[in-house]
Parts: sequence; structure tokens; C-alpha cells
Amino acid sequence: MGGFRHKIVFLLVVYFAGFATAIYTLAPVPENVSRTDGQSFGYSALKSDKFAKSFNSGIHKCIDFSKDAAQQVSRFIKQKADERDAVN
Repeated sequence: MGGFRHKIVFLLVVYFAGFATAIYTLAPVPENVSRTDGQSFGYSALKSDKFAKSFNSGIHKCIDFSKDAAQQVSRFIKQKADERDAVN
């Protein structure tokens, strides 16, 4: 069964890497910056760094939210299990 799990994890990693690439590719670029001047690469590198920091911050907020939600659900399930045990 370990092979199946590895395939699922690998497919999830590839899926989310593709999703992150799509977000990066589709991020809007200001119209007043031309790609032919020499400064566009530097600006693009700074913009991608800013985007990466923003994306990283968003992912960490999502992870923190999911941890909090999981803890709340865990407490709720324990509470309901204790109530069920008290009735029985």
C-alpha cells in the first residue's frame, strides 16, 4: 500500500506546483513597464520577490487557519463523545 500512497503524494505535489506556477504566470504586470528596456528584468525580479513573499504569507495564514479549525473540530468531537458517554 506504500506505493499507492507515494503516488498520491507525488501527484498532489505536482498538482500544487502547477497551480503555483499558474498563479505566478497569470499575476498581473503593470502596463507602463515595457519589456524591451534594460530595467525590466530587475523590476521583474523585484516584483517576483514581492509576489513570492505575499504568496508565502498567504500560505502561512491558510495553514494557521486550518490548524485552528482542526483544533476546534477536535474539541467539538471530544465534547460530543463525552456527552454521549455520559448519557450511556
